[in-house]
Amino acid sequence: MGIGVSLFLIAIGAILAFAVHVVLAGISLTTVGFILLAVGVLGLIVALIMAGMGSGPGFRRSSSVEQTYGDPATGRVTRRSDTVL
Repeated sequence: MGIGVSLFLIAIGAILAFAVHVVLAGISLTTVGFILLAVGVLGLIVALIMAGMGSGPGFRRSSSVEQTYGDPATGRVTRRSDTVL
């Protein structure tokens, strides 16, 4: 679960917990809201920890490649350096 999904769950949970006052048979929307709020907060904490550790969405591994080409006819040397993400 990413940061965006966590924030979405927190927002929906807060709306259900604090703003909706509808009574349904067998379902407490306030309790559902608090559950979504808790899951969103836990997901946000885990997502931020994973982002800080360098693994998870947004982590980029790069490697550089340098190649040298020579033209035997002219003696001209061409160097090429690429970075791959």
